[in-house]
Amino acid sequence: MLVTTDNLNKLRVGYSAAMKRGLTNAAKPVSPRVATTVPSTQKEQRYGWMGKLPKVREWIGPRVIQNIAESDYTIKEKKFELTVGVDRDDIETDNLGVYSTLFESIGEATVLDPEQLIWDLLKAGFSTNCYDGQYFFDTDHPVLDADGVTMLSVANTDGGAGTPWFLLDTSRVIKPLIKQVRRDFGDIVARDKVTDDNVFDLNEFRYGVDARMNFGYGFWQMAWGSKQTLDAAHYEAARVAMQSFRGDHGRPLGISPNLLVVPPALEGAGRAILQSQLVNGGESNKWAGTAELLVVPWLA
Repeated sequence: MLVTTDNLNKLRVGYSAAMKRGLTNAAKPVSPRVATTVPSTQKEQRYGWMGKLPKVREWIGPRVIQNIAESDYTIKEKKFELTVGVDRDDIETDNLGVYSTLFESIGEATVLDPEQLIWDLLKAGFSTNCYDGQYFFDTDHPVLDADGVTMLSVANTDGGAGTPWFLLDTSRVIKPLIKQVRRDFGDIVARDKVTDDNVFDLNEFRYGVDARMNFGYGFWQMAWGSKQTLDAAHYEAARVAMQSFRGDHGRPLGISPNLLVVPPALEGAGRAILQSQLVNGGESNKWAGTAELLVVPWLA
């Protein structure tokens, strides 16, 4: 193929189409089940409002202003990119078949790589701070008692040292995790003019995609993380604890866990708890159907 402006434009269009095929055909991400997408307009988004979950009250007398407790929790955007080079010699000799597959994989990567980052964040919750300054999964989240003075310590983990599993309430507007997006991956950006430095110096044309986003934690009250054995007893303890969560001033939060998230190694244990109708040689399984099981390969 002659290296002309017209041919290079056609190549760019073809590569873009291949990338979009990869994006469309990629395995559907499951992270939207656990992460709320929040548009961002600045490099560092502050989530001070997460210090309080507001509650409706009966209107008696003057309005009571529920001042939003401020925190310093911020999610700073990060830049992500993926760039490939196409050798000029391959264009001139029409050796381009492999590049179509390569650009399809780029489209796939723009879907699956952010997916990996979200699940990595969930796994890191045992040692990474959330909005209240405690680890996302911790034993001493500060919550104001009903008297408005005493500070209680509330746990959303029961420790352990085994393979982690997670029980989540994903029914609310703000899910346990946040995907903050300033600009998602879009069309290919090309440096494919014969006068570009990369062509002159390295004999290659370059094509890339980029995005500006990051990931963070939502309300810890929506999640329970455990490294204990995944069995009926620990599952029950997690459900009871989550449904008993109260906000400041002792108000029940109405948490209703509906999703059990496990890595592949715990799929069998999860199915035994949520999908088996009988246990212990014939007894009815009281936990069957109480939550949905989500097996996440990214947690392996």
